[in-house]
Amino acid sequence: MPTEDRELRDHLIELLRGASAHADAKTVLSNFPADKRAAKPNGSPHNAWQLLEHTRIALDDLLDFCVNPEYTAPKWPEDYWPKNDAPGNAEEWDKSVASVLAATKEFEQMVGDANSNLYAKIPWGEGQTLLREVMVAADHTSYHLGQIVFLRKQLDAWQG
Repeated sequence: MPTEDRELRDHLIELLRGASAHADAKTVLSNFPADKRAAKPNGSPHNAWQLLEHTRIALDDLLDFCVNPEYTAPKWPEDYWPKNDAPGNAEEWDKSVASVLAATKEFEQMVGDANSNLYAKIPWGEGQTLLREVMVAADHTSYHLGQIVFLRKQLDAWQG
C-alpha cells in the first residue's frame, strides 16, 4: 500500500475515533446520569437520549448504505429520530451507546482494510464513495457529540 494511502486511512481512523480535536464518543457518553438523559435544559430542542439515538440511527444508515446493494433510504426526518423522548431503561441507553461505538469501529475496519477502495463510487448510490460516507459519519457524529457535551455542561454532568 502506498504511504500516502496508509496515511490517509490512518487520518480517517483518527477522525472517526475523535479525541484529537474533541472528546471521543466513549468519554462523552459514559457515565451520563440516568436521571438527566431526557432533560432539556434552557429550552434545548433535544435531550441527550434523542441526540444519542439520532446519532446511532444515522450511523447505522450510513453503514447500511455502504455495504447493502438492497439499501433503501429511511424517510427524512421522521425515521432518523427516536420515537420516544427518553430511553425505556438503562439497558436501552447502554445498547444505543454500544451500537454507536460498534458502528464507528465498523467504519474504522472498512477504512483500515487496504482492499476497501475509498474512491470507488458506491454502485447503488448517486456518486457517493466510501471516503465521502466516512467523512459524513465522522462529521455528523462529532457534531452531535458536541451537542451532548454542551447538554452535560448545562446539566452539571460533565467532568471534562
